[in-house]
Amino acid sequence: MAGEAEAPRRAYGAPPRATHAPPRPRLEPVDREKTCPLLLRVFTKIGSHHFNEDFAVRGKEPRDEVQIYTWKDATLRELTDLVKEVAPEARRRNAKLSFALVYPDRHGRFVLREVGKTFSFGNRRLDDSLALGELGFQIGDYLDVAII
Repeated sequence: MAGEAEAPRRAYGAPPRATHAPPRPRLEPVDREKTCPLLLRVFTKIGSHHFNEDFAVRGKEPRDEVQIYTWKDATLRELTDLVKEVAPEARRRNAKLSFALVYPDRHGRFVLREVGKTFSFGNRRLDDSLALGELGFQIGDYLDVAII
């Protein structure tokens, strides 16, 4: 009709964007009695994360490694408690742990992607309930933990 303004069209008929993030898909819990755990190589560092270059040469990863047998449904809270058992700095009352996945990109270079943070003592909930599988973890990835 003449005189009426036409509503602006969306490119390619795209649906309107949601105003809030969609809920995360929940990971199916693993039957830990029947499922074999995976080996998770965890590298800890005080103050900050390691650099990508620290993982560049296979066999020459950082020395501060902890090997943990766990499952893909393990939460960052569970991993925080395991790191606290071996890293005295993580037991400080005000310690904050920052988790990053370390994995090779399509060119074979290792990249570090921060995925969550927890407090040493779970009185303040940050990303405590996030599971490895929800974070995009794949078997063979490393976990880098900065103790801040």
